[in-house]
Amino acid sequence: MILVIFSILVVLIATLFPFNFSFPDSLSPQLILASFDNTSSFGDLVNNILLFMPLGFGLTALSQRKMMKLMSVFLIVILISAGLSSIVEFLQVFLPSRTPTPTDIVNNTTGGFVGIICFYLWHSQHFIYIWSRVENSRVGNSITKITLLFSGYILLSFLISILWQNSIELSNWSLNYPLMLGNEQTGNRPWQGYISEMHIADKAIAKSDISRLLNSENDFDTIRNYLIASYQLINNTSYQDRTGQLPELSPQGQLPNIADEKGVALSSSHWLKTRTPATYLNKRIRESSQFTIMTTVATADRVQTGPARILSISSSTLHRNLTLGQQETNLDLRIRTPITGANAADLKFSVPNFFTDTNPHKIVITYSQANIQVYIDKLQNFYSFNLLELVPKEQKIFYYALTFIPLGICLTLLTIRKNKKLSFYRFLLFSGILLPSLIVERILVINTGKSISLKNILLGMFFTGVTMLILRLRASALLKKKP
Repeated sequence: MILVIFSILVVLIATLFPFNFSFPDSLSPQLILASFDNTSSFGDLVNNILLFMPLGFGLTALSQRKMMKLMSVFLIVILISAGLSSIVEFLQVFLPSRTPTPTDIVNNTTGGFVGIICFYLWHSQHFIYIWSRVENSRVGNSITKITLLFSGYILLSFLISILWQNSIELSNWSLNYPLMLGNEQTGNRPWQGYISEMHIADKAIAKSDISRLLNSENDFDTIRNYLIASYQLINNTSYQDRTGQLPELSPQGQLPNIADEKGVALSSSHWLKTRTPATYLNKRIRESSQFTIMTTVATADRVQTGPARILSISSSTLHRNLTLGQQETNLDLRIRTPITGANAADLKFSVPNFFTDTNPHKIVITYSQANIQVYIDKLQNFYSFNLLELVPKEQKIFYYALTFIPLGICLTLLTIRKNKKLSFYRFLLFSGILLPSLIVERILVINTGKSISLKNILLGMFFTGVTMLILRLRASALLKKKP
């Protein structure tokens, strides 16, 4: 009971702190539904599962004292986990610092279920009971049936690879963020410089088209069908989107008294923001998971930090879809994906020594399937990044553990057999450890164009194999103690 109460308190503090609730004057179902238009990042998925695991563990332990059946335990844990998560997500509607997300309810409920599994793996009597049932089952002694189950295990590996593929999509972009040039919506990340044009497409355009864009002035015929925003910012006081699909860019602060051929002058006292959220832009990019940004910029200060915002599609310094900024002489890029988080700051991309002068520079940035290409002034001057190859080592180890430990548990259950043919058993064991890791890596290589990594393959095999080894050693030790 103490663990259950403690777990609930931890959940409430972790999800609702600092409890700065703000209730609107009028509340409608439409407002609540609009507040739930968010998706979780890959890191949020992990955290939400881990957060509810102690609750599932504690509820299962408590139910054992009541001598409840397994199905009843399962239903109680799932209902309580889902109920508590739903209450938390609803309360987050009234917290400015939180974003309620429907998938969080699913992830939290999954965490409660994982807590059940952890209890039965940890509790000696239940562990031996499950081990003996699987070991002596008819399925475990049928080559045909075990082969079918193994095929399902391999299929599970393919399904897990989908999770990795989704981690690089732009499916978690919020529809409600405005487009801003020269600052954040909060007004505390100003950029000193000039922008003469800004064009955004919902497709990663080809190199041949990029070459024409860099070598020609305003030659957009080849990409006109993909343009979702196009602003010319020279000698204008009204900044209308020439495609007619986005709101007008409205001046914020004081109008500058500077007329310059470099473009609109942006500073701490003057920046631009769309009058309403750039919903159409966000929706199109969220659906395609690709984009191209074309702009011409000139800095007025080569040592700006923050990063100072050149372009930002965001609601604050903590929530964004996209940011292009200056960090001293570097050009910084933040892109929101499930793996980079709601602030798009878990992984950062930086082009070094970009702002070494105050001259105008033409930039073309493309994103597609984890690949980021940045072209500066000419086609030969480019930088390339792959999102998955930039994941920090510690974070990657954690993600691989989350992916392959469950597979190790499944493979252990598949290979528990009393009357086993040694050659078949060895084949099952070896292929079961190797194939999932190979499948995940191969699919990521095909879909993202990243380099194949032997380290990643070995890391997946390590977590699958070590999980099996630990479970088998635990079973052997407990069976020896069994009278």
